[in-house]
Amino acid sequence: MNAATTPRSKPGLWLGLFFAAIAVIAVLKTTAAINPGTAYMLLAGSFCLLVPFVRATRRNRGACSSPAAARYTKGIAISSALYVAGLGIAVYLDNRMELEGTAGFLVALLPVLPIFGMIWVMARYLMEETDEYLRHLAMIGALCGLGLVLGVGSFWGFLETFGMVPHVPGWWAVPIWAVGMGLGRAFMSMRDRAGADE
Repeated sequence: MNAATTPRSKPGLWLGLFFAAIAVIAVLKTTAAINPGTAYMLLAGSFCLLVPFVRATRRNRGACSSPAAARYTKGIAISSALYVAGLGIAVYLDNRMELEGTAGFLVALLPVLPIFGMIWVMARYLMEETDEYLRHLAMIGALCGLGLVLGVGSFWGFLETFGMVPHVPGWWAVPIWAVGMGLGRAFMSMRDRAGADE
């Protein structure tokens, strides 16, 4: 089977399922159909849908084009898994005991340390990647994520100030940033694919 007859993977399907899962979880939590602990666990689980999304995007683009990109993919996968595990453990412990002082501080660090890992992996990738186009894609994706965090955070903050919406915990910044980065990368992949098909 040659490249022309190989069926394309569908990253949009996985991204759509990810957003649908988040929307369903948000509705269930807002209507009190599920408790906050269950909502956080389901949210963490929904991030598993980003794994096939990344794989499908990579298959459409071809094999990993550089050693730096391979290290980046592995590092982000490990950091993301540790983040989900840390979030799950922190929520579980918070639901079952009253966390105060040093214990509360240490439990709060469980999902935060992997976030620093993600930042380090991305910074290392940008320093090590020799392909300027791949580095450009990574920077645009990161900027899309940052733009979404700043835009959504500011808009929600004003709505909250005016008493129109409830308070949202600050840790939502990371999932929103990841969604923005994924959307930015997906848009650029679709744009590149459309250009290649012409």
